[in-house]
Amino acid sequence: MNLQQTNRATAAALGFLLASGIFAVLVVVVKLTLHAPAIDADRGAERSKALAEIHATEEKSLANAAVIDAPRGIVRLPIETALQLAAQKWSNPSAARADLNARAEKAAAELPKAPEKPSAFE
Repeated sequence: MNLQQTNRATAAALGFLLASGIFAVLVVVVKLTLHAPAIDADRGAERSKALAEIHATEEKSLANAAVIDAPRGIVRLPIETALQLAAQKWSNPSAARADLNARAEKAAAELPKAPEKPSAFE
């Protein structure tokens, strides 16, 4: 290798290092000066609001009694009320077991069929 080829290789290496340094400096400057908002910032706020509404609805459901399925006699009770009723019923285990089996059969029973629509020709 002669001196001219060595100088060219050195100049190319120095040029590459200088361009890399300039690029790195520009990246740091842009990163520090530009502040882009989070892409999903508003979506996160909407999701947090929806989650808060769901939790409020759940708390309301847990605290209030309601009829779930009237034909089958299925209701929703507040937890404290349900615990008190269970404690009262299970003071006599054999009667509570029989009542539980009867209620389970009633809840699992099929509902009666809806009446069929009369034919247009009747």
